[in-house]
Amino acid sequence: MADNQEAVGQGRLSVVRSDVEGVTVLSLHGEVDYQSVTALTRFVPPEGAAAGQRVVVDLSRVTFMDSSGVNALVATYQATQAARGWLRLVGVRGAVLRTVQLVGLDTLVACYPTVRDALAQ
Repeated sequence: MADNQEAVGQGRLSVVRSDVEGVTVLSLHGEVDYQSVTALTRFVPPEGAAAGQRVVVDLSRVTFMDSSGVNALVATYQATQAARGWLRLVGVRGAVLRTVQLVGLDTLVACYPTVRDALAQ
């Protein structure tokens, strides 16, 4: 299913990047905070990303996310929008869901229960 896969770890966060049918899927595991966010930002599309850049971020195994993680997701959203693509979040629940809702990120970015659901839309 994945064309290629890359993994990186930083602090208490690991990120596995997969390409699935032209969509970048980032699977996160652990805590997203100031000390670990570079593991995520490494994969955030830069400004001027490829046209139609599409990204799914799987947060189902994230136990904590602070403003650093929110900022990384907002940057991803902005980059994908500028490239006429999209960002979708998966498995947002618990404390991470509360954070996403508090900042209103869930009103900008579509949230899905599974990666399969996010890719099917």
